[in-house]
Amino acid sequence: MARQLDYLTIHEIFARFQALEAEPKGELEHVNAFTLVVAVALSAQATDAGVNKATRALFAKVTTPQQMLDLGEEGLTEHIRTIGLYRTKAKNVMALSRRLVDHFGGEVPSSRAALVSLPGVGRKTANVVLNMWFHQPAQAVDTHIYRVGNRTGIAPGRDVEAVERALEDHVPAPFALHAHHWLILHGRYICVARKPKCGICPIRDLCLFEEKTP
Repeated sequence: MARQLDYLTIHEIFARFQALEAEPKGELEHVNAFTLVVAVALSAQATDAGVNKATRALFAKVTTPQQMLDLGEEGLTEHIRTIGLYRTKAKNVMALSRRLVDHFGGEVPSSRAALVSLPGVGRKTANVVLNMWFHQPAQAVDTHIYRVGNRTGIAPGRDVEAVERALEDHVPAPFALHAHHWLILHGRYICVARKPKCGICPIRDLCLFEEKTP
């Protein structure tokens, strides 16, 4: 497992991220908390761009759990069939919409425990919603953050939950709210999986990754 960077180094890393982009935004398009839950649930094993392309027309007419139920599973399927695992995802979206209507008054809850009680919503999805909509410093660990956390030494861990705990423990409080987005964007565009772009990396001199590229 990668070594853990010290507090001052991590602080400097996030200070640089902040200087480059003070208010990083998630790339999944949504209009409210419900459409964000749906978009994140659909994004598993799919790209944000692919989800956005599929949901633009959907979210133009469906913005509440009841409207989703009124649309029906087949209607939803027609909108999202370009997304991987779309049939399973359609069933989950209908089921979570039903649960929101029956148990939460049609409103998306603001607690992790309530969110993960929704069909198709795991801890990562719940953390994204808590962070992006409810502005809580939740750390949603996807493949990008797992890779960056371990490569750099910001948040090493053997699994996603260990990386999540490391982020919660080691990211300085002033940067906690946006840490998730800075790390995702860094992993998506610079610290990519096969050949990281170390030559243009703003934290190259602080990163513990030994196999740096030119």
